[in-house]
Amino acid sequence: MKTQSIKKLVTASLFAALACAATMAVRIPTPGTGGYVHPGDAIVILCGLFLSPGWGFLAAGIGSCLADLLGGYFLYVPITFIIKGAVAFFTSRVSLFAAGKTKSFWPSVMAGGLIDILFVAGGYFLCETPIYGAAAAAASVPANLIQGVSGLVIAAVLYPLLAKPLSVCRHQFRQSKSTLKA
Repeated sequence: MKTQSIKKLVTASLFAALACAATMAVRIPTPGTGGYVHPGDAIVILCGLFLSPGWGFLAAGIGSCLADLLGGYFLYVPITFIIKGAVAFFTSRVSLFAAGKTKSFWPSVMAGGLIDILFVAGGYFLCETPIYGAAAAAASVPANLIQGVSGLVIAAVLYPLLAKPLSVCRHQFRQSKSTLKA
């Protein structure tokens, strides 16, 4: 394996571990739903901002669903993998597009937060509706909206702090045209 490929794998693995840890470290229970609000979505957004679409999908999806697996939310493992992976994938795609249009990071961070809010609230609602019914699925939407907004705020605070130290990492991931190139 090439050194650059190993660096990408290790970096994506670290982001996956951060997503898992951030999801599990702070859990604010949501009344009546059995779920919880957590800061893990900020790391999911950052996966999309710092990694390529494919690597971001894998890091965010694996890290987030691992938190569900370890936390006993077995039913949500595949759902979380797809939803959180999609958030990072589309955040990365938007970030790549915005990079050519503006020098500011704010449009990418804001777009990542909006993608997170829409995909998490909408995705979990769609997946929970056949399982629990529309009324119960709708009960989790406010908590998912709060989680998305908090993820956006935390990502907006962390991105400027991490941008310089991770600029080499971001450049390595972004220089190839492939979404998942080792």
